[in-house]
Amino acid sequence: MIYSEYLLLCIGVPVLLSSFFVRREARRYSVLFLIGMVTCLISGYISGYLHLVTGGTPEETAVYIAPMVEEILKLLPLLFLLSVLRVPPLSLMQCAAALGTGFATFENCCFLLQNGTQSLTYTLIRGLAVGVMHIVSLLLLTMGLSTARRYNALSTSSVIGALSLSVTFHALYNLLVSAPGAPSIIAYTLPLLTALLLYIPFRGMTSGDT
Repeated sequence: MIYSEYLLLCIGVPVLLSSFFVRREARRYSVLFLIGMVTCLISGYISGYLHLVTGGTPEETAVYIAPMVEEILKLLPLLFLLSVLRVPPLSLMQCAAALGTGFATFENCCFLLQNGTQSLTYTLIRGLAVGVMHIVSLLLLTMGLSTARRYNALSTSSVIGALSLSVTFHALYNLLVSAPGAPSIIAYTLPLLTALLLYIPFRGMTSGDT
């Protein structure tokens, strides 16, 4: 058994302290990275509670409950940045990458400490699959929100639509990875392939107005 709260303190305190000694962009990344880790911890509490309440199997929780809980909690910081701070699309994408990296890093640390590393290949797959998946789901969510705001269509329905996209991607990964054989292989390659495809519109955003 591991205590996730202790792990959060161990990683989060140095990240927080370092944010006082770096420039603005690096400070923002550090803070959002830390928020991503806290979001991961809170989502674990909620998903675990719902797992006990519903009485479902771990696979059912991973496919039906965890993606919705995690993506909703990831959405909340983005909505604050988008609606309150009015962060431009390019900066919002960078914020989403920091949030997703913090979330993925903390989840992977907890998982590997609890279940062991098994092998170098397994560890690399965990980083390239699950780690990238959390970043990609947030980037998909951010692109949906940014597109809606660009066309002055940011509303409850557009937020739910963007959230549905990220939840579907997350649930699809969890569903595929739970099945051995070809589905697992597809799941392992899906996040990285999607990240490469998302880099194309991201490059377009860096060359255009933000």
